[in-house]
Amino acid sequence: MVTTSHHLCAQQHERLDRATAGLDGPVGAVDLAAFDANADDLVRRAAGTPIRVASKSVRCRALLDRVLAREGYEGILAFTLSEALWLAESHYDIVIGYPTAERAALATLAKDEEKLARVTLMIDSAEGLSLVKAAIGTPAAPVRVAIDLDAALVIARRIWLGPRRSPVRTPDEAVALARLVAEDPDFELVGLMAYEGQVAGLVDRPLGGNPPAPMIRRMKKASVAEITERRGKVVAAVRSLVDLEFVNGGGTGSIETTRADSSVTEIAAGSGLYGPTLFDRYDGFTPHPATYFGLNVVRRPAPGIVTVAGGGWIASGPVGPDRMPSPTYPFGLEYVGTEGAGEVQTPLRGHAADELAIGDKVWFRHAKAGEVCERLDVLQLIEGDSIITAAPTYRGEGLTFL
Repeated sequence: MVTTSHHLCAQQHERLDRATAGLDGPVGAVDLAAFDANADDLVRRAAGTPIRVASKSVRCRALLDRVLAREGYEGILAFTLSEALWLAESHYDIVIGYPTAERAALATLAKDEEKLARVTLMIDSAEGLSLVKAAIGTPAAPVRVAIDLDAALVIARRIWLGPRRSPVRTPDEAVALARLVAEDPDFELVGLMAYEGQVAGLVDRPLGGNPPAPMIRRMKKASVAEITERRGKVVAAVRSLVDLEFVNGGGTGSIETTRADSSVTEIAAGSGLYGPTLFDRYDGFTPHPATYFGLNVVRRPAPGIVTVAGGGWIASGPVGPDRMPSPTYPFGLEYVGTEGAGEVQTPLRGHAADELAIGDKVWFRHAKAGEVCERLDVLQLIEGDSIITAAPTYRGEGLTFL
């Protein structure tokens, strides 16, 4: 449940309506006051640990530039190599958070000494390292590499709590891979990453109460203790071979526990800047809803029901009601259960429906952060009740990386 008062929410949406009155939907809007407040709050929560911005959760260069100009933010955690090569034109320090099999992009990276100094690849296996080796040929400078450590909580070797990521879990496994990198003059091992998704990415109060909140609290507590101990041992073991530049961990949902791990030197975060609906159900923090999309009313099929154009912008992850966009303004609208959020039209019912005219906007919040930018060419950046600029998303710049 969002703690922002009903009155303040109404004021924010009325400002969005005034600012975008001349624009047809779908229209994306970012309230910069809320965005900046979220940026400040992430830094407060990190308490001195630098934040590396997860670009997948932003997907708009103007907003990446805005947050990276602030104190407390250092570099980008990219999601593909092609994206990293593009962003590297702006001279940012970029770590790719996932292994890559983009052979053409690897060959391009290998020829560019400046980008080789700014872009770090992620690996988690000898097989993946071999693919990179074959693609780069003889690089212009050593290729920067980091190792992805799996951070899931595994109970009794059969219950897996957390993302299925890296096969590297133990100090011995990490050291074996680190040796392969360190012994090859074409590579330079500079970092390690461990994303505890079962803490950072799992809400404390799921819709429907399943699993129950007390069970989630116990699991998170156990996960934090386990990964803190294991990550510390892995980092110490790898540091006995090389002098790591960084150890990356966590996400928006785990900043406090990740920063408490002395082996971590930086925290990844990005979703908290936009404040999507999944973050409404965390106990430890409450971001301001900053990013919305507005859709036009195009039908009135019956009393108490209006239909908007589009709306089926379902977020990735386990299929469920928490992955659907939420109609937020006017207040009191909900999906029609037999239709939900539709590909080209979405009926909404509620007491506010009869107050809407054809052409009016209904404002929605997306369940996750950056994914909404895959649907929009631009985000209207709003201060007060005015648009200060229309900032292109990645899509608006003609780029879709995944």
